[in-house]
Amino acid sequence: MSQRLLNKYALITGGTAGIGLETAKQFQQEGAHVIVTGRNPAGLDHARNTLNDSAIVIQNNAADYQQQRELAAQLTDLIPKLDVVYINAGDVTHKPMESWSETDFDHIIATNLKGPFFLIQALLPLLSESASIILCGSVSAQIGLAQSSLYAASKSALISLARTLSGELKDRGIRVNALSPGPTSTDAFDKFGLPEAEKAALIQQVGELVPLKRLGQPVEIAKAAVFMASDESAYMLGAELLIDGGVGNI
Repeated sequence: MSQRLLNKYALITGGTAGIGLETAKQFQQEGAHVIVTGRNPAGLDHARNTLNDSAIVIQNNAADYQQQRELAAQLTDLIPKLDVVYINAGDVTHKPMESWSETDFDHIIATNLKGPFFLIQALLPLLSESASIILCGSVSAQIGLAQSSLYAASKSALISLARTLSGELKDRGIRVNALSPGPTSTDAFDKFGLPEAEKAALIQQVGELVPLKRLGQPVEIAKAAVFMASDESAYMLGAELLIDGGVGNI
């Protein structure tokens, strides 16, 4: 069986856990040279232990403008080109509108929109002539989920960038598309700080909102990312792929 990403160089931001780490594993199985980024030292160590020695693991804060420039400079020294960029790092904060501060607002926009935009800008000289950029959207951008206001708005902006950047970069051979997951079983649920019983109840409640009556698994999103990263999706441009159990359409 041929490897669909053989000898491609792929960057996955937020690649030390959940969907990002599973995608890194799938990319490796398909023959890619993988670079992953993350903020948390424990997560970085976990990624190093999970991926083989050929993976490059770099500490990076997706919300920090200067660190995006530094990441691009690092990669220029480490690899000859970049064929795949999967912008997966994100801030998933949900809370009532009254609870948002300006600082919180700035952080979620910096993480989910500003950082990714300027990272792509900095990476342009390194991108190959058939590069695929995958932006992690969310089905939340398609629905009116309570308490998701800024998260959904930031993801809507990324989905828009998939279209506009495709229009701008297509003559260079660079494709930009959005991959939008629905509710997925990852450690993101741990970030709400709930007791185990309440967390389990929340997961069950969210699963009931999905037409398929379950959460997605990281590997289901990762397999879609493999398709979008590979030449199999060469005719896909400025599009959004929903892998959401039907949340956005049913």
